[in-house]
Amino acid sequence: MNAKKLTILFVLIALLLSACKQATSPATVVESARVVATQAVVVEQQYYMAPAATQAPLGVYEVPAQQPVPTPMDMTFQNYGVNPYIDTREDHLSTFALDVDTASYSVARSYVNDGNLPPAEAVRVEEFVNYFNMGYPTPPDVAFGIYADGAPSPFQNDGTHILRIGIQGYEVPEWERKAATLVFVIDVSGSMDMENRLGLVKQSLTLLVDRLRADDTVGIVVYGSEARVVLNPTRGSDRSTILSAINSLHPEGSTNAEAGLRMGYELAMQYYRPDTSNRIILCSDGVANVGNTGPDAILSEVRGYVSEGVYLTTVGFGMGNFNDVLMEQLANDGNGSYAYVDDLDEARKLFVDNLTSTLQVIARDARIQVDFNNEVVSYYRLIGYENRAIADEDFRNDYVDAGEIGAGHSVTALYAVMFHQGAQGRIATVQLRWEDPDTYEVVEINGNFNTWDLASSFEQTDPRYQLAVLVAQYAEVLRKSPWAQGSSFSQIYYLATPLVSSLDYDTDVVEFVNLLAAANNIQQ
Repeated sequence: MNAKKLTILFVLIALLLSACKQATSPATVVESARVVATQAVVVEQQYYMAPAATQAPLGVYEVPAQQPVPTPMDMTFQNYGVNPYIDTREDHLSTFALDVDTASYSVARSYVNDGNLPPAEAVRVEEFVNYFNMGYPTPPDVAFGIYADGAPSPFQNDGTHILRIGIQGYEVPEWERKAATLVFVIDVSGSMDMENRLGLVKQSLTLLVDRLRADDTVGIVVYGSEARVVLNPTRGSDRSTILSAINSLHPEGSTNAEAGLRMGYELAMQYYRPDTSNRIILCSDGVANVGNTGPDAILSEVRGYVSEGVYLTTVGFGMGNFNDVLMEQLANDGNGSYAYVDDLDEARKLFVDNLTSTLQVIARDARIQVDFNNEVVSYYRLIGYENRAIADEDFRNDYVDAGEIGAGHSVTALYAVMFHQGAQGRIATVQLRWEDPDTYEVVEINGNFNTWDLASSFEQTDPRYQLAVLVAQYAEVLRKSPWAQGSSFSQIYYLATPLVSSLDYDTDVVEFVNLLAAANNIQQ
């Protein structure tokens, strides 16, 4: 039985015991969720709220303790700082590129599961929040829906409110997704000679191959000291040939990522199909020690291919000597996304459960601008997205690179805000702008978020809103944010515990509660 299944078993036992001790009947709360898309309509939904849980001893959700693994030393991360509070009289616009990356959460999880807290610079708050399902409704008859809600912060008693702004893209059924033209660019250097690296890469890609359609194609490029083609693009129906090429991979040489990506893009362009999703999938620990080794130098070699419509997904593997900076910036510059695979369950989520989102882009250069009403809002702070900022004046400058969003993807941004005393009315106007990847048409939608859309207390909000706030606070504590002083893992744990039952034992939520307990024990 793997660790996740064991964790769920412990949770179920603990909650059954707890249920026997309390007979309080659950309350049903009707919330009004503001939908600010093209029509700016109001949607009313019914949410189930579980009774407040008794504060059980910290560790109810813990798996048996293990000896910590030595802290990885040769890891490369970058500190992007922490956003400050902004006075709306000085700047009422907040503009940033949308981001669907989730790697930071998986990297931090790997640290905690090994008995260590991650380095503060490894934590990017938005990637923690965007790892989770936020439960936004699929927008009807439009490409995107914009959703907003908020409530008083459970961590401050000074009037601070936390606003959640969500973007939900339209779904594409798997049978309707475009055919995919894929080139796997796989690091087979000596540093990948571990089961949780090249071995896990091979297992992960096997999962992906099992989901391919007959009209998909797969090519494989590997790189060690040099790059070479292992498999020319082959139809997805020829599964045995593709799997045979994957299973033949073995570690060799140094790490020439530049040569590998260049050859991968050349192969992708040679077999480019205009009506398909053309994508490079880079699998690596991010370590590059031969040729150009920085993301800008490497991307300068292939930037022309990127502009032709070949997207880049980077997937990180391994701990000990891992370059998070290279993998994240390559994905940003390569019009793609960055994920980190620490176990086969995460690979299944990326390549099986979310395959269409991983492969098919529905928006290019997507960016958001929040225009705060300075007559209602006195101060605001964007929680996360420090390395995704765009100058306010560049919101409608379509030459400025922004983010890419896959089919069915959602993106969430949280703001901490302070209101003028007694102020009522429009809090902000939310504006979303993107380019359609098929028609190249630039589209912009917007809508308003008002004070009457706020809940009067944190406990009265949608459980998914509560989850977003608690996950963000977990990230803030991990990265030692000055705005999280006074918060603790145990405080977040007690607030998160009821969400396990409220959200129907969502395995990601169960794992999150377990990580909070583990992080607290490590800190102690």
